[in-house]
Amino acid sequence: MWRVSGFDGMEVGSEGGSWHGCEDRGYPTSFRRHTDPWRPVNDARRIAGAMRPEWPIFVLSMVATLLYVLLNSASIWLLGSVVHTVFAPVPEPSALAEAAGSINAQLKSWTAYWLWADTPIDTLRRVAWALFWIFLLKNFALYAKNTSVAWMQTRLLTRLRKLLFDRLLVLPIGFYDQRRTGELASIVINDVSKIRASLTNSLQRLMTEPINVVAFLGLLFVINWRLTIAAGLMFPISAALIHWMGTSIKRKSRRTSKQIAGVMGVLQETLTSIRIVQAFTMEKAQSERFDRTSRRFSALLYRQARLANLSSPATEMIGVSIGIVLLWIGGREVLTGSGMESEDFIRYLFLLFSVMQPVRNLARVNNQIQDGLAGAGRVFGLLDTVPSIVDREGASPMRGFSESIHFEAVEFTYEGAEGPALDAIELEIASGATVALVGSSGAGKSTLVDLIPRFYEAQGGSLRIDGVDVRQLTLASLRGLIGVVPQETVLFDATLAENIRCGRPGASREEVRAAAEAAHALEFIEELPEGFDTRIGERGLRLSGGQRQRIAIARAVLKDPPILILDEATSSLDSESEREVQRAIDELVRDRTVIVIAHRLSTVLHADRIVVLDRGRIVETGTHEELMLRAGSYKRLHQMQFAAGAGK
Repeated sequence: MWRVSGFDGMEVGSEGGSWHGCEDRGYPTSFRRHTDPWRPVNDARRIAGAMRPEWPIFVLSMVATLLYVLLNSASIWLLGSVVHTVFAPVPEPSALAEAAGSINAQLKSWTAYWLWADTPIDTLRRVAWALFWIFLLKNFALYAKNTSVAWMQTRLLTRLRKLLFDRLLVLPIGFYDQRRTGELASIVINDVSKIRASLTNSLQRLMTEPINVVAFLGLLFVINWRLTIAAGLMFPISAALIHWMGTSIKRKSRRTSKQIAGVMGVLQETLTSIRIVQAFTMEKAQSERFDRTSRRFSALLYRQARLANLSSPATEMIGVSIGIVLLWIGGREVLTGSGMESEDFIRYLFLLFSVMQPVRNLARVNNQIQDGLAGAGRVFGLLDTVPSIVDREGASPMRGFSESIHFEAVEFTYEGAEGPALDAIELEIASGATVALVGSSGAGKSTLVDLIPRFYEAQGGSLRIDGVDVRQLTLASLRGLIGVVPQETVLFDATLAENIRCGRPGASREEVRAAAEAAHALEFIEELPEGFDTRIGERGLRLSGGQRQRIAIARAVLKDPPILILDEATSSLDSESEREVQRAIDELVRDRTVIVIAHRLSTVLHADRIVVLDRGRIVETGTHEELMLRAGSYKRLHQMQFAAGAGK
């Protein structure tokens, strides 16, 4: 079972190596999970659970919220009492003592007791100072509350992005075959930012506005409970309107998230392929493609904003309509002397129009929550995707490699493919041997070697190393035995030393230098102004193709694996670079088991064994000389390549 730490309710399983995800979150079929009708509630609960480590800060923010609401209610009550308190005659003590009938009367008596002075000027001074201190403390409490919420949501989002990144690191290659990089980047960046925006606005208001509404309604009940109940009859209409808008906004937000993933995908593809775009003068076509995708996103965003902007005026008009009706009813009572006193009516109006603002804010909060939950659905959908290629229960570490790699009737088919990529593969590679895999494009060469480090899982048959099924080995120990030098070198935007140290993160500076020397890379590294500390740019673009290949070889040298997978690294280099890289490869392959994916047959003439694949099946094996004598597939490939070379 897998659990993502820090998220309540996030335990997920991988029984039988099956994939799980969420059906309506845009995941491929093999990564899905049954739709959960309570998913929005569960997503909100999981966000709340993720904030559990910050509970002391949450308690502090709640204390600040309660203080703010108390002082806010006091300020509105006091403002509603200014006219009567300052300009009414000073009451006799006996009058204050007698005003003890209702809560409203007691509150008015308490206000008068603390604010009335001997003269109107002194009373005005007291009111002014009271308002100053109340507003000062209220805004201090507001600042403390908002700062606490900002701390919580910042910590939450850092944790969320780390969990997403860690999950992406362990998902197998098959997952990435079916997902666009731009879509995954959109989830990590855009959807997490949606949660942040939702938390920033909604959490602050959710902590304050409901308590504000309760406090204001309480005071309204104290002043005149009949009018307040009459006003409350209109709240179901407002609630229904808010619910309808929120549901619609959530649907639009999901579509917007998918569309921004498309925008990011086009942007990433264009920027990473900018040489091809410019070489083939594709600027106009790519610009039009980006414009079409961006316009679709903008249209969705506008429709969402149009609906969201409707909620506040609609809610306000409902509130104003209620206020006008109550103004008419209450005003008539005051004027006819049949109900409220003028002081109560003024205070009631203050409170009534004050309660509209938090109600309006809560309407906006619903929209923000729905927008955030749409992003949370995609975030948790990715977090809930469980890797199928994991350490099985009872898996043991591989201590070394000494005998052979054995493919026994291995089969594999890519999802959605019409036929198998590998079909009944029978192959044994002895320790210390050099085996070359040759065949046309799509023959299954890369798929076969990808099964060895378990980038993919064989769907039939078994793959054994030293007689042990690779599924019974821990992934870390299995992959620790294997070094990979790809045809297209992958380097990181870091220093040369850091890129070489990928082979063994704990390696010393001297070991890194020795690996570079063995890979014939030391000479050009020392010519650089900062040597091993030179940053090489994104994907190593500051280096030439041959230099990048030698850094990749140095990485493999430093790792010192007994098994080496070599995707012919010299096929795209010029003659001088090819010569340097080939010297480095000759050093690297010594005393190792080497599996070469050959693109040019001239590079594998001296392999111990050549394996010819065609449409996922092994059609021939043998040495170069043996295969040439058979006049089969290998000889035809050889003649085609050398005839093409001679024609040049």
